[in-house]
Amino acid sequence: MGLRLKGKKRRKRAGRAVRTILGGQSCWLVSGREDGRLGTLLPYLMFTRYIYLLILLTRILPAQDQKGKSPPAGIALPAKDKAELWAGAKALQAEIDALKQPGALAKGLDAYLVDVEIFAKAVHWAVELDEVFNLKQVTDARNLLKAGNERLKDLKSGKAPWTTATGNVVRGYRSKIDGSVQVYGLSIPEERPAKDGRLDIWLHGRSDVLTELAFIGPQMTKPKTPPVGKVVVLNIYGRFCNAYKFAGEVDVLEAMEDAVRQYQFSRDHIALRGFSMGGAGAWHLGAQYADLWAAVTPGAGFVETAEYAKVDAAGKVPPPDWERKLYALYDVPGYVLNLSNRPVYLYCGEEDPAKWQGEKMLAAAKAAGFEIPQLIGPKTGHKYHPETKKELDTLMDVAVAKGRPKAPERVRVSTPTLKYNKVDWVTVDALQEHWVVSEVTASKVGPAKFEVKTKGVTEFSLSVLAVWPSEGSPEVNVDGQTFNGVTRFEKIGGKWFDPRILDRTVGGLQKRHDLQGPIDDAFMGSFVFVRPTGKSSSPKVEAWVRSELELAIKKWKINFRGEAVVVDDTAVTEEMMKKSNIILWGDAESNKVIARLAGKIPVKWAGGKVLIGGSSYEAADHAPIMIYPNPLAPNKYVVLNSGYTFRQGSEVTNGLQTPKLPDWAVIDVREAPTAQWPGKVTAAGFYDEGWRVR
Repeated sequence: MGLRLKGKKRRKRAGRAVRTILGGQSCWLVSGREDGRLGTLLPYLMFTRYIYLLILLTRILPAQDQKGKSPPAGIALPAKDKAELWAGAKALQAEIDALKQPGALAKGLDAYLVDVEIFAKAVHWAVELDEVFNLKQVTDARNLLKAGNERLKDLKSGKAPWTTATGNVVRGYRSKIDGSVQVYGLSIPEERPAKDGRLDIWLHGRSDVLTELAFIGPQMTKPKTPPVGKVVVLNIYGRFCNAYKFAGEVDVLEAMEDAVRQYQFSRDHIALRGFSMGGAGAWHLGAQYADLWAAVTPGAGFVETAEYAKVDAAGKVPPPDWERKLYALYDVPGYVLNLSNRPVYLYCGEEDPAKWQGEKMLAAAKAAGFEIPQLIGPKTGHKYHPETKKELDTLMDVAVAKGRPKAPERVRVSTPTLKYNKVDWVTVDALQEHWVVSEVTASKVGPAKFEVKTKGVTEFSLSVLAVWPSEGSPEVNVDGQTFNGVTRFEKIGGKWFDPRILDRTVGGLQKRHDLQGPIDDAFMGSFVFVRPTGKSSSPKVEAWVRSELELAIKKWKINFRGEAVVVDDTAVTEEMMKKSNIILWGDAESNKVIARLAGKIPVKWAGGKVLIGGSSYEAADHAPIMIYPNPLAPNKYVVLNSGYTFRQGSEVTNGLQTPKLPDWAVIDVREAPTAQWPGKVTAAGFYDEGWRVR
């Protein structure tokens, strides 16, 4: 039996369609004689399989549409302007790439190529992604290309004058997450100290059109009033508009590190400030990284998800339990004790609609036994009141001048996750249960004497010998038990022990800092997408995987302003796995790396079933999503079939840009993906603290 195709054109169309399905790979389904009869290389069954796959993709891909995307679509650029900007950005990038070659620049100057590449990227992406929103930005883009070419000319001449400039200065760095070039701005007064000066980090408010082009333009203009005094302000881009969460959070830390390295700021005199969305960022970053700051001032930002985003409002589908539990990752009240360790000043306008969110933190602090001072701008809405702002600045000046405490005698820590597990000399190393707030209060009660009270913590350590080296071996009382010469503690069966005396002959996995999940955590460090080169026996799963991978790549670029590294499963190396979290797409049939992990991760395929946690699902219709410590590189993650887990439906407010899936899930791919979910979530859950499926 054979299939007859009439005409060469028809045969070519079929071939092109199948090549499209296969991601551009050259794989013709029709071969053989010119009369169109099916050749002997592929049977009829294979042909119908790929036609079926095409039908599936036409069903899935519309559900992945960018409706309501943020940033929105830009204006229709005049063809001449579009061609000019595209060519200019390409030419600039080509020159940058040429200067990356060894010996192309004077020694040490190649490190400053990122300060040029930020301009090429800003213009290139604005044109490529249709993100030019008005004709003024065409002029801005030309100015950015001009600035980039001027910097390039300077580098070729052996100079980098912008590195010592004052006023508004734009700089760049290369991110550890995806190797992308990211931008930040600086406002530098002429009188700033050459070394050990103060740095204020500023987090901007929300703008759905704040692309790199829109961010850099104002940073390049000469300030109407030159910055005065000695305080340098670091203006964070934050990888677009995510409230400084996930990769946006990492951008704050990476930009700060780059600025401190370049300008030798004092780490003891760094302030964190922000307003509106930036206020939300100042709240959670101030609490999660409390010991980085000398002082923190959030202005009018949201502090939690459920009430702010009205997830339980009438007519809305309530979030599933696992999503609600994961709100704890960025809900600031759970970290409130951390804020007791530093000066924190809340600002809000008297008539600001967001005022109630700040009041939640005032109440949380009061319940925890301390106060957060609040400054209120009289008769003011969602903005700073000029006189109240002066009062706030005075308070911050005093606090930042004092600097971080060198040896705080009391440290309080609260956290629902080991992701944010340290304040000053106290580190939480293990929890009784993730996503339940746990606490440590540690006090120095005398020379080399300490008292510690805990709740929900099963391991912790104290770096007291580094803080008070001259006082000798410490005596530590932990929840009524006294230890001598011990600085790390482990709780077993309700009793604390010195872990050095425990029998470790039987070990196992345990959740720990930066290896605790959920799925989204894999995208806060270096990661690589690994696409399958084989075939799945399920056309439905194969089509779903291809669609979800395409969406993950696209959304990473749009929402986190980077290009995901993508390799074939045949290209994965041991060195790659040691350096990066690997995101595997497909199943044990289609992806060679997943096949290598058989029996080493808590999911397997057998007898036409997907097996996880004692339950089974039809492999023809279901795909697993999960995160797990990589058995081939235990300090990194392996993830199956997922990018970051919030989807297009969360772009209505960055308050909803939270983890949507827990540690693992099973997706019924017969139900098309939506703006909220990758398909029907048949099952989902968390591992216990030993990475076992509950």
